[in-house]
Amino acid sequence: MWDRRRRAFATVLVLGAAMLVAPLAATPPGVAATAGPRQVIANLFEWNWDSVAAECRDFLGPRGYGHVQVSPPQEHVRGFEWWVAYQPVSYRIESRKGNRTQFAAMVTACHQAGVKVIVDAVVNHMANEDKSGPGWAGSTWSHYNYPGTYQVQDFHHCGRNGNDDIVNYFDRYEVQNCELVNLADLDTGAEYVRGRLAGYLNDLLSLGVDGFRMDASKHMPAADIANIKARLSRPAYLVQEVIFGAGEPITPGEYTGNGDVHEFRYGKDLARVFRNEKLAYLSSFGEAWGYLPSGSAVAFIDNHDTQRDTPGVLTYRDNGSYALANAFMLAWSYGTPTVMSSYEFSSRDQGPPSDASGRTTNATCFTGGWRCEHRWQVIANMVGFRNAVAGTAVVNWYDNGNNHIAFGRGSAGYLTINDEDGPINGRWYHTNLPAGRYCDVIHGERSGSTCTGPVITVDAGGWFPANIAAHDAVAIHIGARIS
Repeated sequence: MWDRRRRAFATVLVLGAAMLVAPLAATPPGVAATAGPRQVIANLFEWNWDSVAAECRDFLGPRGYGHVQVSPPQEHVRGFEWWVAYQPVSYRIESRKGNRTQFAAMVTACHQAGVKVIVDAVVNHMANEDKSGPGWAGSTWSHYNYPGTYQVQDFHHCGRNGNDDIVNYFDRYEVQNCELVNLADLDTGAEYVRGRLAGYLNDLLSLGVDGFRMDASKHMPAADIANIKARLSRPAYLVQEVIFGAGEPITPGEYTGNGDVHEFRYGKDLARVFRNEKLAYLSSFGEAWGYLPSGSAVAFIDNHDTQRDTPGVLTYRDNGSYALANAFMLAWSYGTPTVMSSYEFSSRDQGPPSDASGRTTNATCFTGGWRCEHRWQVIANMVGFRNAVAGTAVVNWYDNGNNHIAFGRGSAGYLTINDEDGPINGRWYHTNLPAGRYCDVIHGERSGSTCTGPVITVDAGGWFPANIAAHDAVAIHIGARIS
């Protein structure tokens, strides 16, 4: 997460005033978590455990999200910045987001709603010297001394650059043996350290978690991660954070043997296309662009790092454009999609909404700074689209050579996006969907045999007419059929 420190549609109303949507009260909780077609991960960044539990029950499960990614749960340094959660001082499950009992209750609640839990695991390093005093739960610590856990010999001391910090990202040794911004770098090649890290992850597995986002994986050799994974008490999903850097010796592809890998190029390139280029270019988006194999990739529009540090990336501030980019990601066939859910911030280091002690406050969507992108109508309804089209291929691609595109997913779904500056009216679109009436899930909610938005009629030949406003879209899928 840290090596990014070195790199340097206002037309939301077109998508409808109801883009921000509350849960449907009549929708029952989901069943126990299964692999199945529920592919989408919701990244509830810095939500506390009570709020995650409620959101799994009230929204994520009923709306078809398959996984929730939660922020690091271990004891960390004190402070109000977002990044304090990425500076561990012990492996006690007690942080500003809640204690061990609350964490375990959250995992149970999510499972009961059919949602699996992925924990953001900080295993590359401990804290730096920017903070002092006891950790959140009272543990004493210093830069290379964490009583009962680690001492100076358990860390890398690379002897480079005067302060042991990474400077040259084209030097593999330095990237994996020096420190990220003075964070005490664990010697993950050492037997003792591997055992302690596996012990932490196994403790989380004992509380029921289903997988881990391995933070800062690029700064650990893939073999070290493989060794730690082999020590886990049971199988667990793994996604590794490996940021691609052009010409750098450490590449995301090195880590696919351990599990999935974040494809950072996806959101960056998609933003560039939406902002400055032509959507027509997206006809081959994915592996043909040099990305990781689809089956090993986790895709996202933005995450907590790129929101702050990657110029041009689409975020919640881009409103309608952000919603359309997410709609494309959820309809397209590449990778496993992660939807970001964040809070408003006006400065880079700003942490989540908190009380005076630094404890994260309950997340109430669309108030108090919580943006809850995962609840936006366009995004939430396209999660249902993604589940409906799971396992199908892209078919019937169309583009006008510019910013109007359309494509189907097998005989299960169809999306068309008009990102032109004017409407496109009177055009017919060809799908493989069976004849019938469908709720346009970009603009409406299906409820039984009715739709709160436009109804699209597909004829016996798979054709339907639609008028699409500028910077808008239409999406239908087999699960939104209303007759």
